[in-house]
Amino acid sequence: MINPFSRSYTKDELSLFEFLQKNKLFAHLTRKEMSEFLPHLYLRNYQHNEVIFFRNDPSQALYLIKSGTIALKVDVNDNFETFAHIKTNASLGNNALIEKTKRIYSAIVESETAQLYVVPQVNILNIFDSHVKIKAKVFASLAAIYNNNTTNLMKAYQATSGFFDLEQVYKNLEYGG
Repeated sequence: MINPFSRSYTKDELSLFEFLQKNKLFAHLTRKEMSEFLPHLYLRNYQHNEVIFFRNDPSQALYLIKSGTIALKVDVNDNFETFAHIKTNASLGNNALIEKTKRIYSAIVESETAQLYVVPQVNILNIFDSHVKIKAKVFASLAAIYNNNTTNLMKAYQATSGFFDLEQVYKNLEYGG
């Protein structure tokens, strides 16, 4: 039965919900929960080779890719090495969900153009402060992403027969103790 008192949404809002649902961070949120983020989604257009952020910059925003391809790069001996290409519906700068963090890689537009929704960290943290369930769901999704990334790192290490020093990678890990 339809609740006559439930909020109705515009076509644009429904389109944004559909977009957000495709991103792992927002996939488990209800429309009502996602609606908290809508006023804080700022669509920005980027051009080829435009820097979104550099490694070690303060993590002040989360980015959601609407269109285009973004290269994730790490600087090694004064050169940038690309370690990933991410596309539509992916997010980057996920550590902006955590206070007082810095970027761990650089992000540069690889396609001719790209459109990204920018979500300022201050707005995210305000939502988290006011809506504990939203925070819990987003952090559970973030933990799943980080778990998947760690699993892939281990598989890559095994597949390359220890090509890099795994002990060095895990030297400064926190184990919750």
